[in-house]
Amino acid sequence: MAEQHTPRSLIVTLYGAYGRTPDDTPLAVAELIRLLGALGVDAPSVRSSVSRLKRRGLLVPERTARGTAGYALSAEARQLLDDGDRRIYARPAPELSDGWVLAVFTVPESERHKRHLLRSRLTRLGFGTAAPGVWIAPGRLHEETRHTLRRLRLDSYVDLFSGQHLGFEATADAVARWWDLDAIATQHEEFLDAHEPVLHAWEDRIPGSRSGSHSGAGGGADGDAGTDAGTDAGTDAAEDAYRDYLLALDSWRHLPYADPGLPAGLLPENWPGARSAEVFTRLHHRLRDAGLAFVERPFTEE
Repeated sequence: MAEQHTPRSLIVTLYGAYGRTPDDTPLAVAELIRLLGALGVDAPSVRSSVSRLKRRGLLVPERTARGTAGYALSAEARQLLDDGDRRIYARPAPELSDGWVLAVFTVPESERHKRHLLRSRLTRLGFGTAAPGVWIAPGRLHEETRHTLRRLRLDSYVDLFSGQHLGFEATADAVARWWDLDAIATQHEEFLDAHEPVLHAWEDRIPGSRSGSHSGAGGGADGDAGTDAGTDAGTDAAEDAYRDYLLALDSWRHLPYADPGLPAGLLPENWPGARSAEVFTRLHHRLRDAGLAFVERPFTEE
């Protein structure tokens, strides 16, 4: 299945990758059109998607330093992106000793719409279904779950518990019931199909660069990959790096929510999750800072 990068999702990804500054500097509308245009999004689609994000309270209109129309992240959007960083970039190796967090909720019939909202939000947080009305996730997701439910004012409907799985079914078998592992594996494989060739193409641009891999998830400051990508193929390399990185990040950022990060011993053999995480991490190190040169390239506002 071909990947679908919607304009709205790409705008959120752009702000997450390059739009957060210490002083919350707004991005000019003309700049958004330029940057999304490099990804194949036309100007009307950019304007329409920005308007939708504004109505949802994620973007707020502000004037740039040059006095032109622009948009900055709202406080809520910034918090969402900051929370997302811990999933997208910092993925500690899960251990069975981390235990589990269980969410049990009760919603009055008069507020049944919140029942759907709770189910949707718990699913997006990576919870599986242990039994009707009982949701389960790795224990390390406890704080993010608590924070998210409070922010959405859903905490009064939910009780959270922590504990261990004591049987009677083998935990690996239970996990296969609680989550649709086949569907999650398919998402990892689709990411690999789309973006592993991109990584190899960039590595082939620099002879010998496939020999090692990066272990962290931060920016390119700890290595020279970003500089190499930015100087390898002339002036267009920065735009290439930006395009390939934004598309990879737009695909990847949803995966750590679909896949809660289960201990390896509970997963099927040849699980593709570690490989897809490695591919994204290497793309991040190689391309994020190189793409920044294109983002910061001077442009003319009309």
